[in-house]
Amino acid sequence: MKVIICGAGQVGWQIARHLAGERNDVTVVDNNPDLVHRATDTLDVQGITGHASYPDVLERAGAEDADMLIAATHSDEVNMVTCQVAHSIFTVPRKIARLRAQSYLTAMRADLYRRDHLPIDVVISPEREVAEAALRRLRAPEAFDVEEFMDGKSQFIGLHLDADCPVLDTPLRQLSELFSTLRAVVVGVRRAKGGRLFAPEPGDQLQAGDQVYIQCHTDDLTRTQEIFGKTVRKQERVVIIGGGNVGLAVAEALEAAPERIRAKMIEKNRKCAERAAEALERTIVLSGDGLDIELLREANIDRADAVLTVTDDDKTNMLAAVRARAAGCAKTIALVNDPTLVPLLGPLQIDAYVNPRQTTVSSILRHVRHGRVRNVYSVGDSEAEVIEAQVMSTSPMAGRQIRDIGFPEGALVGAIRKADGRVVRPEGGSRIDEGDVVVIFALSADVPEVERLLQVQVDFF
Repeated sequence: MKVIICGAGQVGWQIARHLAGERNDVTVVDNNPDLVHRATDTLDVQGITGHASYPDVLERAGAEDADMLIAATHSDEVNMVTCQVAHSIFTVPRKIARLRAQSYLTAMRADLYRRDHLPIDVVISPEREVAEAALRRLRAPEAFDVEEFMDGKSQFIGLHLDADCPVLDTPLRQLSELFSTLRAVVVGVRRAKGGRLFAPEPGDQLQAGDQVYIQCHTDDLTRTQEIFGKTVRKQERVVIIGGGNVGLAVAEALEAAPERIRAKMIEKNRKCAERAAEALERTIVLSGDGLDIELLREANIDRADAVLTVTDDDKTNMLAAVRARAAGCAKTIALVNDPTLVPLLGPLQIDAYVNPRQTTVSSILRHVRHGRVRNVYSVGDSEAEVIEAQVMSTSPMAGRQIRDIGFPEGALVGAIRKADGRVVRPEGGSRIDEGDVVVIFALSADVPEVERLLQVQVDFF
């Protein structure tokens, strides 16, 4: 597949890294020559320096025979014009644009993106993606990472194992025997020593300090967390620090949720605070600095089940989370853009974080994967992917037991949904039939082989 990626920032670079690693023909376009050089020096991609929306630049990038264009520059308008030029002049079949401004995203303007108007096939909203990721963190506060699969019936969660975890030093094979009715599979482990992520073998044992990734049935989510030593508390009171697009989206979702969660919001900018107060019905909005201990006390931070810090500044988010923890808040979740700050979260006792780049990359990959792929989630610093896909008749997996399928060493099946809708825990003797939906955890190096097993490459279709 020939792909043009417009914008060589963090998101564009990560998408290029994924696609180039899967032997696609990738060209990166950016008007910053340093970013272009970084991409061409570190990845197997071609680079063009210039404005992505200029027809001559797209022509040099090979738009005439491109299969897909991904517009991920920092400007909504440039992304929109780039898609229009790619369609009108070069007839690029598939165009994906990242758009931030809420005015471009409202439902009443959805007709704007019709092919005969502004031809964008997929619109990605980082703010909405981040808000949804933050909500998932709130629903599973003991987890540092959460993603939904199979229409919400299966959950992918990351848990940090403490020294008092009851299942330490127990072979994973034995865990399956001890909890035979638990629909959960440990699909990934990151050791405390070394930090290497790997797909475990049945004989592997878990250690204190490990980070484990588990695929579990939604109905077994609470039990799974308890088995791994986590005490699950019902979320009833939440404080949101930051009333921008992300904070507002989270508050609106909490108001619409069936659980009666009481939320309070703190926003430093008075105009933003007033806008949030007008848009929200039950959420109490306080205008002031989220680092102000007196304001935090006014928000009853010591009685809050969780605090979510989502300002546009990473350091503010981290410091606000630390201050909320010191004031008595049970759980802290911070929005962190800079991946180099993530190692500091543990020492600062910040329980979980949301990475906008990671959520945006996952969303774009979801639409890049053609065929029967239904969902894709990027794990860690793009170290692995969780892929949900429907098994086709042409797949080497169809009609075979898992133990007889040649999965690569870094891949594990985490869940299977049968034709009757049942989501089952996979075992060696489990048979995968045509039409089944599977969720597979795969280290990045093994993703191409997993795609071969699923027969979802673009050239197959």
